[in-house]
Amino acid sequence: MRSQLIMERAGNKNRPDELLTASILLFTGVGLVTLYSASYAFAGRFFGNSLYFISRQAVLAVFGFALFFLVSRVNLELLRVWIQPIVFGAMLLCVLTFIPGIGVMKNGATRWIRLGSSTYQPSEMVKLVLPFYLAHIFDKKNDRLDSFSAGVFPPAMITVIFFVLIYMQNNFSTAFFILVNALMIFYMAGLRLRYFFGAALIFLPLSVFFVLTREHRLRRFISFIWPEWDPLGAGYQVRSSVLTVSSGGFWGKGIGQGTRKITSVPEIHSDFIFASFAEETGFIGVALFFVLFGVFAFAIYRGVVKTPSVFKRLLSFGLGTMILSQILLNVAVIIGALPATGIPLPFFSAGGSSLATTLIMCGILVNNSREAAHV
Repeated sequence: MRSQLIMERAGNKNRPDELLTASILLFTGVGLVTLYSASYAFAGRFFGNSLYFISRQAVLAVFGFALFFLVSRVNLELLRVWIQPIVFGAMLLCVLTFIPGIGVMKNGATRWIRLGSSTYQPSEMVKLVLPFYLAHIFDKKNDRLDSFSAGVFPPAMITVIFFVLIYMQNNFSTAFFILVNALMIFYMAGLRLRYFFGAALIFLPLSVFFVLTREHRLRRFISFIWPEWDPLGAGYQVRSSVLTVSSGGFWGKGIGQGTRKITSVPEIHSDFIFASFAEETGFIGVALFFVLFGVFAFAIYRGVVKTPSVFKRLLSFGLGTMILSQILLNVAVIIGALPATGIPLPFFSAGGSSLATTLIMCGILVNNSREAAHV
């Protein structure tokens, strides 16, 4: 079987979904323009080079699109052969964050590993690897989903291990986000509802415990439900981002003309970059952003519905939902609808780990769309 897969020519000759591809290209282009506008003042002040962030992001975008093209053409069945070492490799990278000299600590969190002069965040890889593994295992065990030991326990354990590893990096928001998205794949695979009630009985009390036992999480939560409690401390960044969004008005201040990004929102080029986008493009820009988001979501789920393969259907659903829910979560934080999470905005936020992973995920979505478009 393995030799047959290796001899099979990678990819297929079908055309991908043009709507999906165009929305990915537009999101990336708008994201790069927004990042430059949001970061040039900060980069010039602290790094002596106004192009510091955008030049690094552009290089990583080129690298990401090279991987995008590769995975959009490769036969995904080849990757399934290597799923176990891929999963263990992702776990190993998460473990490396705890090793002194390799792991990098920032603001009390050990979420990164050192790669020469750069850093990499392994939890971003988990956003790709875990949906891939779950799609593979649920396709393989599709006839054993009624059995907890054979069909439910193995994927549940892998999911819990990733959750624990990321949580131990002091990254509860990402761990919880990945867990929720994994449960969506569990549901899409057809697991019985009793398993979800059981998961809720376990993880909801644990989540409350995790929030209450860390000061910074508790302060964020209190600031969310009571914004006036610490307006210059825990609630400052979200409060400033809300004011920045509203300052854009209907038409916006114009690309590069935003002023609040310079002093009001700390590190606006990162997780809070949507505030800069909203200030400069206004209501019109935000509306167009969500039109593009809707087109992107429509193209993804149209492919999910049309894909005949269980594996590819679950994979497209898992990866697509991961990207879309991350966009909604980030924007919800920016407008004060949710507590601050530290989760970046795909395609926009500075950070090569996020951009490269997002483009690989998009490449797989485009790969699957070749099959869906000809069903």
